[in-house]
Amino acid sequence: MIKAKIVTNHLQFKQPAGTSRGILQSKPTWYLILTHGLTQSTGIGECSIIPGLSLDDPQEIERQLKIVTSRINSNDIPKLEELTDWPAIQFALETALEDLAFQDDFSPYPSNFEKGKKSIPINGLVWMGNKEFMQEQIQQKIKEGFSCIKLKIGAIDFNTELSLLASIREKFSPEEIEIRVDANGAFSVEDAPQKLEELAKFHIHSIEQPIKQDQWKDMAILTANSPIPIALDEELIGISDKGYQIQMLNFIQPQYIILKPSLLGGIAASEQWISIAEKNNIGWWATSALESNVGLNAIAQWVSNKKTNMPQGLGTGKLFTNNIESPLTISNGTLTHDASKMWDKSIFE
Repeated sequence: MIKAKIVTNHLQFKQPAGTSRGILQSKPTWYLILTHGLTQSTGIGECSIIPGLSLDDPQEIERQLKIVTSRINSNDIPKLEELTDWPAIQFALETALEDLAFQDDFSPYPSNFEKGKKSIPINGLVWMGNKEFMQEQIQQKIKEGFSCIKLKIGAIDFNTELSLLASIREKFSPEEIEIRVDANGAFSVEDAPQKLEELAKFHIHSIEQPIKQDQWKDMAILTANSPIPIALDEELIGISDKGYQIQMLNFIQPQYIILKPSLLGGIAASEQWISIAEKNNIGWWATSALESNVGLNAIAQWVSNKKTNMPQGLGTGKLFTNNIESPLTISNGTLTHDASKMWDKSIFE
């Protein structure tokens, strides 16, 4: 018999975090905790949303979590496909069950990563802000040993953003520092081609979501003609039907897709996207959707089992003042699992 409970947390950002839907000061988070009646082993999954971006209704998600918990306590564990409208809950339930199955705390996807034998290359994220703030972040990321820098763009004057990119390229070649940019749909359809031409002068690895999602025809034209590889991000949210996924990727033909499991419906849902993408020679990498260390750890363990050396977007663990203390450590542009550090389980008890 499996028992379930929910623990609520509100993650507080050290500094306001910009997303495609505004500025976040804090982030609602719930932990689904499963306990096996016989072994007393536990499994923990994180349900974390970005209001305005996540498909999950922020006004109803806690009620839905209570329904899921009640069903589990009545020995009626919901199937993941029953929760298609609640991708963050799908992610929490899936990872909690996987964690419970292996009877080893915080190890839903056992690998050499959580054994401390494998590190994951990650990009250094530079948040939107004024020129001085962004310049400071760039310098700090390079100082910390990152060889892949990701800049959020589209919030300040475009020429200022170009000057920031120029300042990197004046000192570092593309072989030394890889630059990714994320527009979060900030470009208009009319302006996007010219802006991509300007960005290409700085040998950009890729640009995420240059225009808003749900403009397939315009995005397809961009991907066919862009001097910079295009990665789809928000475009994937809300598309769970495999046939529709195939149709969208075949039509737009992006160079990359970005996988955020808690926005897409979990690990199995992300695996489905990967299967379709790889059959179409489309690259991918995984990115945190600003989860706490619990969700971040689950994604990292999953990714570490994949055959990819591409930098992942998993460097968000230091964003919060009240994150769960964990063995996750960032060093020299990689995410590692420091076996000498322990998880702080006090919030779950």
